[in-house]
Amino acid sequence: MSKDLLVILMTIAVVLSLAFIVGCQYDELCGFRIGFGAVRCITVEDYVDKMKAGWVGQMAGVGWGGPTEFRYKGEIIPEDKMPQWKPELINQFKQDDIYVEMTFLRTLELHGLDCSIRQAGIDFANSGYDLWHANRNGRDNLRKGIAPPDSGHPEFNKHADDIDYQIEADYAGLIAPGLPNVAIELGEKFGRLMNYGDGLYGGQFVGGMYAEAFFEDDMEKIVEAGLKCIPKDSQYAECIRDVLAWYRQNPDNWEKTWRLIEEKYQDNPDYRKFSCDKGDFNIDAKINGAYIVMGLLYGKGDPDKTIVISTRCGQDSDCNPSNAGGILFTTIGFKNLPDKFKSALNPQGKFSHTPYNFPTLVEVSKKLVRQAVKRAGGQVKKNRDGQEVFVIPIRKPKPSKLEQCWEAGPIANSKFTEEEMAQIKVSDK
Repeated sequence: MSKDLLVILMTIAVVLSLAFIVGCQYDELCGFRIGFGAVRCITVEDYVDKMKAGWVGQMAGVGWGGPTEFRYKGEIIPEDKMPQWKPELINQFKQDDIYVEMTFLRTLELHGLDCSIRQAGIDFANSGYDLWHANRNGRDNLRKGIAPPDSGHPEFNKHADDIDYQIEADYAGLIAPGLPNVAIELGEKFGRLMNYGDGLYGGQFVGGMYAEAFFEDDMEKIVEAGLKCIPKDSQYAECIRDVLAWYRQNPDNWEKTWRLIEEKYQDNPDYRKFSCDKGDFNIDAKINGAYIVMGLLYGKGDPDKTIVISTRCGQDSDCNPSNAGGILFTTIGFKNLPDKFKSALNPQGKFSHTPYNFPTLVEVSKKLVRQAVKRAGGQVKKNRDGQEVFVIPIRKPKPSKLEQCWEAGPIANSKFTEEEMAQIKVSDK
């Protein structure tokens, strides 16, 4: 080897080494270089703190708004009719707005993140709690042998655009910090048991906001992150873009924005093409999703304001503040929550029709998040302080395909086999 060639090779080696050193980010939280790929880091301890807060936020929102549910349709709840918060309201162990999603967690716990949609359907068919609307119709279909995704298809489910999966999608983001595609995929697996089109997208939007809330506390950015998880040409995405635009026009007047939402998404039949009810009652995912966003934007990071505004928007006024409260509380973290939201929490209270109390709910979430991070190509490493850290690759969200209930695509002709039907022990009779 000539001297000149050796010099050239040594120079290239030095340049590449320097490029690696410069190109690799040194993350102060991680305490190590994290390579060329874009990643986010969160300590396992901080993840758990935020995840716990997310579950508490759901319980706070549904507990506070519960007495108002569907009592105010097409009108703002008067300020003096808003219930007063009491710490014991946090113990919402019999709320369908929370325990339904625990059926999905149980399926994931027992069968893993790669479980089939058919297994998800069998487990949901075997649930014993009362259900309504898309959930009820979807479960009835499953028990009759109509397997997913047809159980949520508009051909078989006249409530497919209703709010149901949106209500129960919190779990998907709470076990997917910084992993929006996991939240989208879980929607494809569990959301299609009962919903389709905008009804599905509402849950994927909520899951995407939770996933972002572990790393971001700017509510506009969190809402924008959720938007990236759903088809941009859907009516649901149009609705959320409208709310963002109206908020920016009226940043200090939520009631004016509420009226704009009412005019377009309540009164205009073009935006209620698959509503199960065409009157004042509106359980469509879009308008209720708008009310989640109203609380997040106009609440400006304040727990009370966020829950109160989402509630006072009316319609499904316990589910919407539950979603909004969960997302906001995730940004805050459990240790930083006001005592009034955690002082009376009963750790032994068991969520109805589930094997979980609050501590076991936290444990199963901790178990599943490790699977989700590793499955998405992330790592669990230790930083210089000996703390475990999730190193999470940043990936562009890949939304589901565009479908709308009033222009539904073909059915899948999916039926449970005799062997699968034998696993369904609860009849719809």
